[in-house]
Amino acid sequence: MEASNTPVHTFNRPTAKLFPTSYEEPPKPTNPIVRGLSLYYGGSLISSVDALSRYLWSNAGFTILRNITELHNYQPRADPSVIPAARAPSSNPTAHPTLTSRAPPLHGTSSKFPSIVDYYRAYTSASITPLDVVGALLPLVRRDLPEPTEHSIAFLQTRVGSVIAAAEASAARWKSGAPLGLLDGVPIAVKDELDVDGYEKKLGSNRIFKTDGTSWCVQKLIDGGAIVFGKSTMHELGTDTTNNNPVHGTPPNPYGADYYCGGSSGGSAYAVAAGLVPLAVGADGGGSIRIPASFCGIYGLKTSHGRISRLPTLNIGSSCGVVGPMGANMIDVEVGFRLMASPDPVNSTSSCFPIPSVARIPARYKVLGIYKPWFDRADPAVRTACEAAIDYLRDTLGYKIVDVSIPMLHAGQIAHALTCLTELAAGNPGSVSDLQPANKILISVGRHTPASDYLLAQRLRELLMQHLSALYEEHPGLVIVTPTTTLPGWHINGGAQDLKYGISDANMSTRNMEYVWVANLSGCPCLQAPVGYIEGKGEAVVPVGLMGMTEWGADEEAIGWGYDVENWLHEGLVEGRRLPKRWVDVLDMATKGFD
Repeated sequence: MEASNTPVHTFNRPTAKLFPTSYEEPPKPTNPIVRGLSLYYGGSLISSVDALSRYLWSNAGFTILRNITELHNYQPRADPSVIPAARAPSSNPTAHPTLTSRAPPLHGTSSKFPSIVDYYRAYTSASITPLDVVGALLPLVRRDLPEPTEHSIAFLQTRVGSVIAAAEASAARWKSGAPLGLLDGVPIAVKDELDVDGYEKKLGSNRIFKTDGTSWCVQKLIDGGAIVFGKSTMHELGTDTTNNNPVHGTPPNPYGADYYCGGSSGGSAYAVAAGLVPLAVGADGGGSIRIPASFCGIYGLKTSHGRISRLPTLNIGSSCGVVGPMGANMIDVEVGFRLMASPDPVNSTSSCFPIPSVARIPARYKVLGIYKPWFDRADPAVRTACEAAIDYLRDTLGYKIVDVSIPMLHAGQIAHALTCLTELAAGNPGSVSDLQPANKILISVGRHTPASDYLLAQRLRELLMQHLSALYEEHPGLVIVTPTTTLPGWHINGGAQDLKYGISDANMSTRNMEYVWVANLSGCPCLQAPVGYIEGKGEAVVPVGLMGMTEWGADEEAIGWGYDVENWLHEGLVEGRRLPKRWVDVLDMATKGFD
């Protein structure tokens, strides 16, 4: 089947203009690493002494953008939304995907991780009901019980009455033969960054933020019959890639308890990887879906900027942050995306995007773009695992590989960090005394960004977007691939001390984010897929992820690429997909009964 030649017109697409690129090794970051009592007392000191936070702002390297004269040739761009105005006429939009509208992957029944399709089949056969699932799962996730389980740390809140009521309604629909679709009765988790009626929103902190109703994207899942089992834990304010949270607890990585889940959507990643739910909602302003998905060996989609509405919830990182699905299998990510991406009529950006189609992922050009010197910055073991998957895509599935370049990698990462930090500080104008020490430092530092430097970062954003526009125009169907992170997980080096006080290690965070930031600053969709495993410290196994970035609005193409990578995991990787040590089979528990 040949790829469609039907043109896709776009609004706000940047001019296609390559920027001359020569690779330069980024300098080694020199930020101080602070932990334990030093961090505890240092956070209060730095946030109260203006000169100290100002020094840390300069030490972070933010001033380097002032030396790039080429930036003044570009207009500042603070919104990276690029909106497709037309799709192939064969598209057949609907609000609720059904089993017949999207066939499961070829290996669907052989996946060790139950998918939405498995729940659908179990309910269809009447072997279990949604109430059976509630009976099995609720005791595992409730942290308000006298003896909570090891899994409850991934859930900040669970409203038992709401869960049971939703399950009863779903069971009644199934009994009457009128389910809402694939997702009816399926358990999900929602990151604490989003709103759900009846739940507080804390953003992983001690604060309670104002809520005005369920976020649009979450409501679309609920309208499809999903049962929200609770708010998942996150890194406080979503500011780092560990998910270390001394306030509400830090969920350990299901593959190795001495490793972080990754953040800031770490609770959602844990819930999926541990088998508790097949689908969770995450948010991604700097890899916060993709990094924990990689560390936990699951799938995660950073969607096109502006495509998924979170209204009435405000975006704490408006120019880089998006909402997206995290799933045990690609079918889970796809179903989640198709519901969450329903255009929101009151959102000026989301309402302009086309309705997701339920047609099978369309045929497409199969082109992988690799910027080799950038790719090669990954740890050798990570690189080896990713290259094996790429070889499979080329040799077995017929992908073509082309060389591409990405300009100003170091300066671009600085621009992304400056943008996120400044927007975070602007959204937290009051006292920081109630925040954790690391965030006291970050917000205090972010408050020192001059408007002129913020605008320089947005000029670099426009430069990057113009360069990417030229690449996607030159190579139709291009998927730019990199490892998801440069490192094989993040070990909890400070042990219990780090979990008690937190940690400030901007050097490690910078290394972790070397690849993910491009999709956030540019607004392009980007999917993370597990491709292998590395033996970690002690008895831990560390999953490795590969990331593919498609052009604006091409979320479905990223999903199609993800299915191909999923084939590698199940058919190409010798040992296949591994289950984590912390894992439960909820469907099996529901079938066999529970105490």
